[in-house]
Amino acid sequence: MPKVKTRRAAAKRFKKTGSGELKRMKAYKGHILTKKSTKRKRNLRKSAIVDSANANMKKILPYM
Repeated sequence: MPKVKTRRAAAKRFKKTGSGELKRMKAYKGHILTKKSTKRKRNLRKSAIVDSANANMKKILPYM
């Protein structure tokens, strides 16, 4: 069988944790930051775990 290609866009957005879950960065931190509170921006800095509804991301990241 041929090798499965990794989707490069997904590979740049997700990292795998030690337990095998996918880690992602939170959205809404790109622009229009003046109206967002400092607390909200600080919480957007933290990474999050991909939830079970999007667990199919592992299919397009076969070698991660």
